[in-house]
Amino acid sequence: MRPARTTLTLLTAVTAAFAGTLAALPATAAPAPPGMSVVANETQPIYSHAEAIRETVYIESAIDSDSDGKPDRIAADVMRPKETNTAGLKSPVVMEASPYYRGTTARERAVDADRQIPGTAPRGFGRWYDEFFVPRGYAVVEVEMQGTSRSAGCPTTGGKEDTASIAASIDWLNGRKKAFYADGKPAVASWSTGAVGMLGVSYNGTLPNAVATAGIEGLKTIVPIAAISSWYDYTRDQGIGYSGGWDRRYPEYLANYVASAEAKTRCAAKIKALGDNAGDNTFDYTPFWQERDYRPNAANIKASVFVVHGQEDWNVKPGHYSKLWYELVKNNIPRKIWLHRGAHLDPIGFRQAEWQKVMHKWMDHWLVGLDNGVMKEPMADIQRPNGAWETHSTWPQAGTADAKLYFGPAAAGAVGSLNKTASTGTQSFTNNSSQTEATAVSTPETAKANRLAYLTAPLAKNTTLSGTTKLDVTVTPDSNSTPLTAVLVDYGPATTTTLSDKTPEQLLTESCEAADLAMRTGCAAPPAESQAAATYQVVTKGSIDVKNHASLKTGTALTPGTAYRVRFELHPKDYVFPAGHRIGVVLVANLSSYVSVDAAARGVRVSLANSSIDLPLVGGGTALGG
Repeated sequence: MRPARTTLTLLTAVTAAFAGTLAALPATAAPAPPGMSVVANETQPIYSHAEAIRETVYIESAIDSDSDGKPDRIAADVMRPKETNTAGLKSPVVMEASPYYRGTTARERAVDADRQIPGTAPRGFGRWYDEFFVPRGYAVVEVEMQGTSRSAGCPTTGGKEDTASIAASIDWLNGRKKAFYADGKPAVASWSTGAVGMLGVSYNGTLPNAVATAGIEGLKTIVPIAAISSWYDYTRDQGIGYSGGWDRRYPEYLANYVASAEAKTRCAAKIKALGDNAGDNTFDYTPFWQERDYRPNAANIKASVFVVHGQEDWNVKPGHYSKLWYELVKNNIPRKIWLHRGAHLDPIGFRQAEWQKVMHKWMDHWLVGLDNGVMKEPMADIQRPNGAWETHSTWPQAGTADAKLYFGPAAAGAVGSLNKTASTGTQSFTNNSSQTEATAVSTPETAKANRLAYLTAPLAKNTTLSGTTKLDVTVTPDSNSTPLTAVLVDYGPATTTTLSDKTPEQLLTESCEAADLAMRTGCAAPPAESQAAATYQVVTKGSIDVKNHASLKTGTALTPGTAYRVRFELHPKDYVFPAGHRIGVVLVANLSSYVSVDAAARGVRVSLANSSIDLPLVGGGTALGG
């Protein structure tokens, strides 16, 4: 089983209780290192970027992921002010680790006889971090995950080797690991203060999650952007695989994608084993996936955490940030969060000035030790569909509590209702594996054989959903296997905004085609915006395999005609339902655009007396009146 989820009501109370404590936390780093210029509590750009030292080192890790009898050496490019050599400057480190730093074909071939020290010169720094932070006295380090680019070893798609390969670089920066230059001479990070802040988008943001939950000393802060917190949750939703390729041998696919040319051959058997062990025949939460779930180790985090995620990110889906965030709350870890309106994006692409400003303050506070007030600012920045940003003291928002609503029939019988008191009787729908989401959720006032729809009365005022919606549904299936999918919908006229991430800018790789976005975790781009009139808006969704109703670790075949209590979650959302609109939930079995199709699914009967939805609303049940 996954770790128990803290209820949103308790989360809100705990968050409020700790808000003052978190705001008052002092920086954990020492005062500004000698040589760094600080004016008005900000480090100043006094060092030359053009004259900065650029070097490549190969760090000896504690793993031998390719089983060649030698510790994997991990390549890292370093840029640091020349004063770290000439004037004794000690620099804190901004680090981006990645599996996507693939060199040229020629460089990948430049491997010496023992396959330990490929390449010689820095690959090049393609992000804004070096231009911004190096002049202010920081070092910027780009680390190549094992089995990728110039690093030895085999990629393992979220396995413990990922964590160990990146942890080795932090150990080196703190004098706990050895490193070498290409000529074999020792590389000593005597210029480092040992304080490291990791940041990155997607897989580059996932690696900070992995290393932080391992409790590595010296890692002072992480900034996971559109990041995975559980690889199981990246490929599955509560016992059933996501559609679109994530449901079949995905760990093998991604490892092959990121592997260096040499590792593709040398690691072929190990990479194939990732697909063999993925358990695509059951989608259960096996030990393979438990190793790749970072959240159970959240109590080990010694760093502060700044979470950034898109509310419409259906690549690294929103449950990744929320489930990690709830663990941060439970463990009283210093934190901040940005929730934007887009998909799988990097905030430098759509909020550049503000993002650079807050990253400057964040790193100055946690790596340099400046008391600049960043932890006294509002904890949460939330962007609405119209582009406007709000700030809030906590997330979920203060005053959020679960509003429990029961499923019930409408007077006319054509559409269901959401009520504060339970109804009696049952309602049924039949499975239609080819039914589209639009067909399932449209015209809720019309009875449809392949779905059940339940709606509130028109809302008397704007009503804010903030957090994770949960369902508790008692169902009787007509088959021995069936998914259960719920879609939360805002019914009412509106202008919807759609953001595209097709523009190939601000990417983390040298090339990234639009077609790759569906199957890769390394792309981020500024959005293109379009608007359209609509009669409804899908807010969020979630699915569970009813075979896993008792445990995600082991599915059990269903007995047709037997009732099962199924409790599951939808992906989180912070969303405002306008006054006059209605909140709706639609139940179906298969939804092929979202999860892989279970061909065995047939009809499903829902017990109204024992079926309800918990909506995390600001104001709780009082937000709905009555």
